[in-house]
Amino acid sequence: MIHQQIVSFIREAFNTNEFIPLHEPRFNGAEKKYLLDAIDSTFVSSVGAYVDRFEKMIEDISNTKKAIAVVNGTSALQVALRLAGVQNGDEVLTQALTFIATINAIIYNGASPVFLDVDLDTMGLSPNAVKAFLEEYGELRDGVCYNKKTNKKIAACMPMHTFGFPVHLDELITICSKWNIPIVEDAAESIGSEYKNKPTGSFGKLGIYSFNGNKVVTCGGGGVIMTNDLELGNKAKHLTTTAKVPHPYEYVHDEIGYNYRMPNLNAALACAQLEQLDSFIQNKRILANNYNHYFNNIGVKFRTELPNTKANYWLMCLELENKKDRDDFLKKTNENKVMTRPIWQLIFKSQLYSNFQKDDQKNAMYLEDRIVNIPSSVRI
Repeated sequence: MIHQQIVSFIREAFNTNEFIPLHEPRFNGAEKKYLLDAIDSTFVSSVGAYVDRFEKMIEDISNTKKAIAVVNGTSALQVALRLAGVQNGDEVLTQALTFIATINAIIYNGASPVFLDVDLDTMGLSPNAVKAFLEEYGELRDGVCYNKKTNKKIAACMPMHTFGFPVHLDELITICSKWNIPIVEDAAESIGSEYKNKPTGSFGKLGIYSFNGNKVVTCGGGGVIMTNDLELGNKAKHLTTTAKVPHPYEYVHDEIGYNYRMPNLNAALACAQLEQLDSFIQNKRILANNYNHYFNNIGVKFRTELPNTKANYWLMCLELENKKDRDDFLKKTNENKVMTRPIWQLIFKSQLYSNFQKDDQKNAMYLEDRIVNIPSSVRI
């Protein structure tokens, strides 16, 4: 009976008896106008006014000095890790409770993930888990951190702001600074989220956002690298533009680069979406408040932002009592055409990634059994 009540409430929230997706895009602004303008300009590929405009808008939104548009969030992570100094044979501290792109980006650089636990309150990388790992396995050699167990350099730490909820950044920054480990923020899901009034994605040496079709704002695909280091930012632009040396007509490439440039068409769509970011988040926060009130009244835990943070509520979450309740909830809601999804399977459970070093993952396993996402779209 309780599942049917929840389905009815969600249907009322979205004012429909039709299928309700988890998070669908809303194109309520100047998307068509900007796309037609880009087509009329004939600049539809990787050079165009909307690419430049998009990058400037991201610099303003993220409060960073340099933004570099790329084709998706995964490529943004891959290049950001390389720019942070991650090389073949290195290690990156990260979380197993994440989307696969976080880990694939590490592998693309020839490095290995070290899976550390998350915090129960943020669902993101735990500073305490990082501290405990480094105290047991870390060793500074001439100012560079190494893993005593594997004898590999720990080249970066990559937290992911799960579903738009910021991790405990102050504590993580303090720990990583002590061990001289640069932070690369996987803020793919958290555009518009803030930690102590500062945008996520702006705390690390580099950060990234994703603009996949299911994100708060989208351009179909798309990603962006952000940094306050202008030299690194210029290097990012160079690498993602096939490492081509600027010249009026000659083709000279001075290192192995990537053809990761965002097309102007995608950037045109992104610009129109970014113009609506504040209103989208405001709409989603109203929905989150309504959800919180409803679920608290029926004794179901709805995940809310922590003090000193602002969440964009990209995907809204319930925490159920146990795995059986979770599975029953998923079955009943999806049967009633209300899309719900479990949190990701922990990455180390995949045969591909089962042999990498990890800690006890106590919190991650607890959350894996209990967290479900419910419809979170901007309501029309």
